[in-house]
Order: sequence, then C-alpha cells, then structure tokens
Amino acid sequence: MDKQVSTLKKSYEPSKEVKKHSIVKDYEKVYLESINNRENFWAGEAKKLDWYRKWDKVLDDSKHPFYEWFTGGKINIIHNALDRHQKNATRNKLAIIWEGEPGDVRTFSYHALNREVSKFANILRSMGAKPGEVITIYMPQIPEIIIAMLACAKIGAIHSVVYGGFSVEALAERIEDANSRILITADGGFRRGKATSLKNIANEAMKRSPTIEVCITVKRTGEECYMENDRDFWYHDLMSMPLACTNCYTEHTDAEDPLFILYTSGTTGKPKGLVHTHGGYSVYTASTFRYVFDIKPEDRFWCAADPGWITGHSYMVYGPLINGATIMMYEGAPNHPYPNRWWQMIEKYGINILYTSPTAIRGLMRFGSSWADRHNLSSLRLLGSVGEPINPEAWKWYYEVIGKGRCPIMDTWWQTETGGHMITPLPSMTLKPGSAAKPFFGIEAAVVDDAGKEVKAGEEGTLVIKAPWPGMARTILGDPDRYVEKYWEKYSKQKWYLAGDSARKDEDGYYWIIGRIDDVIKVSGYRLGSAEIESALVSHPAVTEAAAIGLPDELRGNIIHATVILRQGFEPGDKLAEDLKSHVEKEIGPIARPSFLVFAESLPKTRSGKIMRRVLKARALGQETGDLSTLEE
Repeated sequence: MDKQVSTLKKSYEPSKEVKKHSIVKDYEKVYLESINNRENFWAGEAKKLDWYRKWDKVLDDSKHPFYEWFTGGKINIIHNALDRHQKNATRNKLAIIWEGEPGDVRTFSYHALNREVSKFANILRSMGAKPGEVITIYMPQIPEIIIAMLACAKIGAIHSVVYGGFSVEALAERIEDANSRILITADGGFRRGKATSLKNIANEAMKRSPTIEVCITVKRTGEECYMENDRDFWYHDLMSMPLACTNCYTEHTDAEDPLFILYTSGTTGKPKGLVHTHGGYSVYTASTFRYVFDIKPEDRFWCAADPGWITGHSYMVYGPLINGATIMMYEGAPNHPYPNRWWQMIEKYGINILYTSPTAIRGLMRFGSSWADRHNLSSLRLLGSVGEPINPEAWKWYYEVIGKGRCPIMDTWWQTETGGHMITPLPSMTLKPGSAAKPFFGIEAAVVDDAGKEVKAGEEGTLVIKAPWPGMARTILGDPDRYVEKYWEKYSKQKWYLAGDSARKDEDGYYWIIGRIDDVIKVSGYRLGSAEIESALVSHPAVTEAAAIGLPDELRGNIIHATVILRQGFEPGDKLAEDLKSHVEKEIGPIARPSFLVFAESLPKTRSGKIMRRVLKARALGQETGDLSTLEE
C-alpha cells in the first residue's frame, strides 16, 4: 500500500541543519545590499572567476536596452569551467557521471573532460572553425554533446544546440537562421528502449540547408545511416587522428563576445535566436548555481533537463563546471524500463541534488510512492523544480515522498532570455508550495498593470524586471528590432524588461507565477509558439488556416488543441485528423503533436484579422467566452 502524503501546509521552514550549512543565512540582508549597490555586488561575484584581463566598467547602460557587462574584460567560460581546475585538486574529481538508457556507464574526471574537449577543439579548428562562427549541435543526451559545446566555446565559436527531439523542419530552420557551416550530430540515441535516428533527420535538414559543409557524427546506436563523401565524418575516426592532440589554446574572448545562441518559440512562426555572452553569462550562472543550490565541493548534482534547453546549458553544463561540481547525466526516459529508474540512479550514484520539471514529477507521482520507497534516497539534501509553476499537490509529493520531508525545494522561475534564475528560494528561506519565493540577488521584480502601476498584494498583473542583470540575452540574432519590440517596448518609458508572464505577489513579498500572457504554449515545460504549430499545419496541402491553443493538463501542464479549416476538395474525418497530427510531429517534433484536432468552417477573429485564441480556449473548456465586441462577426 502506498503511504498517504500528509496534509499540505501553507509554509515550510528549513531545518536547523539546513540553516547552519547554508552559504546565505540572511537572504533579506544580502538582497538589500545587492539592490542598493548592484554594480558592486556583481563586481564581487565576477572577482570569484578568473579573467585574462579585468573589466573597465561593470555595466554600460548607455545603449539601452542593449546593455553590456564587464566591458573591456577578457575571459573565456572554458578557462573557468575547465582550464583553472587543471591546476588544483579538482583536476582528479569526477566532472561527469553518465548512464545510457540501456545501462552503459561512462565517467570523466575534470582532467579527462579537458583532454576530450581539447582534442575536439583542435578537430574543429582543423575544419576551419573560426571565432564568432555559429556551429549547430543536434544530439541525444550523451557526453559528446557537452564536449561539443565546450569545444566550440574554447575556440571562440558560438554553439547553437537544437533539441534532439525536434524534427527536420525545426532543425533546418535553425541551421539556416544561424548560417551554420558545421553540424555536429549522432547516428541516434536511445529512448524508451528504441533507437532514434537523428542522422537521418540531420541528412534531410542538410538537403534544405545548403550552408552545411561539414557534418561530424558520433556513433551511439550503431544504426546504419547515410554518410556523404567530403562532408560527413565519424567523430571516433577524427578523435583518433594525430591532429586531435590534447594541447589546445583557449581563445581569449571579450566579455561581450557571444558564447551561444539558443532558439526559443515566440508568437510569430519564426523561432528567436537569443544571444548570450561569455562574461555576463559566466558570472550569472556561476552565482545562481552556487547560491540557489548551496553547492558544496562533495556534491553530485543532477539536472535532468536536456542540454538542448537553457536549463541544460546553465545548470547541467556551465554553472556546475565553473563551480567544480560533479554532474549526473542520463540518456533516457524517467520511467524506462520501470518507474524507479531515477530513484535507482540516485541511490546508485549518491546524488545530492535533483533538479527537474513539474511534468516529470507529476509523471512519476502517478505510480505512487512504492517505487521510490524501494530505494535509499538519503543522499538527497536539496530538490529543485524548473520549467513551469509546480502545483502544490506535486510539490507536496516531491517534498515528502522523494525528499522525505528533509530536502528544501528550490522552485525556480526564469527563462531562456534571462540566462539563469530570476525568482527563486534559497535553502535557508521559508518555502510556500507553488510559489517561486523572492527575487535573486540584484534582481528587482514587480507585478504591474498595463500602465506600469504596481498592483495590490494578491492581485494578478504583468511580471516585469526593473533593472538589467549580467545573464540577460543581449539581442535576437539578426533581429535587434524584434528584441526591442518583444521585451522592452511595452514599458519603454520605465526601461523595464517584460517577462511575458502574469503573476501575483502576496503580502510577504512572495511571487506566484500564473502563466504566459502571449501565445506561447508550455507543454511539459517546453515552450512552443502557437504560430509555429499553426505554420506546420498550414504547410499541409489540406489546410488553409489553423489555430493552436494550450489546454490545462494534469500531467503535462498543457496539451495542444488545434482548430483547422480545410481547403476545398478535402473532407474532415478521423484519418485526416491523424494525418495532420503526424504532419506536425514530422515538421516540429513529437512534443508539438496536437492531442486534439477539430475541423471548423471559420475561426473567431478581431476586425484587424487577429485570431481570438481566448475564445477558442473558452469554447474548448466549456466556459463563457466573455467580451466579443472586437469579434469580426
């Protein structure tokens, strides 16, 4: 019989033990100092890293909203994540513990990881890779994805990681936007006992993206795949050549030189390539990781996100490596072959911190507590949640069944655009289930109305950030006007950043994130633009128009509901509905497959032609449609 989880309390206090060992014991005091002397605070954090040349100025705000941090400084994130660790005891410490879904295990010390990164960086240089060029990475969760990212950064190239669950169209679009000449991929990976065929998808994407001249493929599954002469190279062949030597110079990059581009869905069909830099991002991810997860030298940290998302970049790769932590990495699904896979690995490897999404927690919660109770989870001391607000019921299960009532939950709110945690608890703080707690140091947040006036405690409003921070994205690749319009235009007078989420703030100053205020749907914590799904549907010969909305789902947060208008000559039916769902899956990836698809004669639109998705949502949920005065007919 599963143990019943006890009644949920309104707040949870940290234990004396947690408070005693926390890096930050008085949040309010440090926070106040960080706001009153913001630049001094960030200068202090930057001094904890190694710089080739110290900065001239902490913040240059003369070109708002194109802020620059640590101007004049010379740094490379790899110098801090790998090079400096080679000179101390961290050199022999485990950097990565990796387990494949079939059960194979590989480990890398900081010394071994540095060796592999240096070898691959030399290979990329031999392929003509130059500082400032964008290299696209499309891989499963295997150690080589981290090696590829780090090798790009080491030589000053910019990496653009595309999630391995995306399909041909999504990959081709991102390659084209970044104008990539080099693609790094794998034959496939393992997921729920089956081999995925990434190289076949990559081959199809390269047909649509003529910019690719070099494709390097890691052999993971051994599945047969087409390799084109003079373009395709096997990773293992290259890594065994004399040119893959371990002596490799780390490029001295400027603090404002781009480190990576990461694409995120927006309200238009075209994904936005957000640009992050070496200096500010290094400082911000290192600081947030250290304080939020209260990191100790002996910690084994498991961020269960895919490296293809910002969570993987910041808290699976860069934040932990800069701080010299040991990273756990797992290739497959959380419940394969049984629902105890994660709990088994926590016990096996002595994991201290688990950072995952509410979707994963809800998915495992369905199986009850008996699977977790079979395992010794006493090594855990902290838990984390990311991707979407965690509902109190899931919070309670996570806290009591997995954390055994001992482990504070760091429920973090942040975005691809922010680079790192923005609103988050610290282990020494009082926790309120469902609340992301308070702003991180140096972050001034507010909940306001459309005019920019702060709303009363408990009232819903728009979440804004009032001042710049080092981890912020600098622009959208090739489209600075869109960057201004999307994030800064609405509150341009106040110079505030528009987060795009609605929120409320309670009497104690705790923030409660409610959800997106634009047409972005969060499925299992992943952002998908309505327009992206609609574009995929309209690319099918049967469809003339489409609208996609997110509907609440207990397991995944949201599921996709699509309404479709057919071209003349096509008849609605179950078979066509299935074909259209499969078409979206092929164009974008399984994550974007609509759960429901309905056919209609017309869509509700404003007189200016904008689809009124809230009307579709209300109809789908059987709710009142509200004010329809702007409806066309």
